[in-house]
Amino acid sequence: MRPLLIAFLATILFISCDPSSVLNESSKAEVYSGKRPKNIILMVGDGMGLTQITAGYYRNGEKLNLEKFPVIGIHKPYSANDLITDSAAGATAFSAGKKTFNKAIGMDKDSAFVKTILEEAMKQGLATGLVATSTIVHATPAAFVAHVDDRYKYEDIAKFFLLNPVDYFVGGGKQYFEQREDGLNLLPMLEEKGYDLSDYEKEPFREAVVDFDKKFGYFTAESDPLKYEEGRDYLVPASKQAPLFLKRKSEKGFFLMIEGSQIDWGGHDNDSEYIISEMIDFDNGIGAIMDFAEEDGETLVIVTADHETGGYAINKGSTRDTIIGRFTSDQHTAQLIPVFAYGPGAELFSGIYENTAIYYKMKTLFGF
Repeated sequence: MRPLLIAFLATILFISCDPSSVLNESSKAEVYSGKRPKNIILMVGDGMGLTQITAGYYRNGEKLNLEKFPVIGIHKPYSANDLITDSAAGATAFSAGKKTFNKAIGMDKDSAFVKTILEEAMKQGLATGLVATSTIVHATPAAFVAHVDDRYKYEDIAKFFLLNPVDYFVGGGKQYFEQREDGLNLLPMLEEKGYDLSDYEKEPFREAVVDFDKKFGYFTAESDPLKYEEGRDYLVPASKQAPLFLKRKSEKGFFLMIEGSQIDWGGHDNDSEYIISEMIDFDNGIGAIMDFAEEDGETLVIVTADHETGGYAINKGSTRDTIIGRFTSDQHTAQLIPVFAYGPGAELFSGIYENTAIYYKMKTLFGF
């Protein structure tokens, strides 16, 4: 019996110390008896830790739309195979409730496909949308529509837009649909799926006409979109347009994910000004979403990040106009991440919990 007891205790110890085992499956059955949201909008500031928020706050005249959120929580962002997550594993935790290995998109740690909240919403007849200031096949948006073992398989990810044709998408990466190594052109295939497609070469985003009888797709760049400070200006108008479009597409409600992608890129570049300009643009997008949610009354808005990037700090000598930023890394860090919530069901997002719990809380509130 003693060897069995030792083996049992060793197993328990291993499970308790293995991050990939913790809360991978928990929070599935939260009980909620309050008002449920008809719509959920998840906004992800990629690489956005507290210092990124703070720097944007000071530069923006000591005000952010994030201050409107009555509920604040904290999530634990580590992945299944590393204390420091990447965007793929982080977004898969949000989209499917699974801790997975870095680079994995829509898969669990054993490389099995896992159904995402967006796919579940589509199955239930809800409208769906994705907006990103990166390519639309980048890790965060990809984690909601695709299932691949490597986030850099952009052409494979693009094919999933045919399998999971979201009602509305805006982002870069047109080349992965049109100028592909396999010779396929996915754009006519998307049009056969009911899309009205446009892009930066045809017309500015603000002038694109939306046909509510079709799905809408707009490519903002051939590859990566510009930085905000270089003239990219579509996040706010897309944040205004997307919920209005989706609300008209389905009476049952909608799920929308919006990513401020390039906060992360500023962190990788160790560039304070890049971070701050992207942070303020993202917060302006939050303001547009909050305007919709406040008027609508049936929309839950969640704002968080997948991880922090850069080990960013605001140092001595900084002023509100001049942020002296310092960095411990040009990569991601393991910092805990804030979560902001507003609207029906927001109270579920207070406290400290695993990043996977965000999926289960959304699923509970949708009643799936």
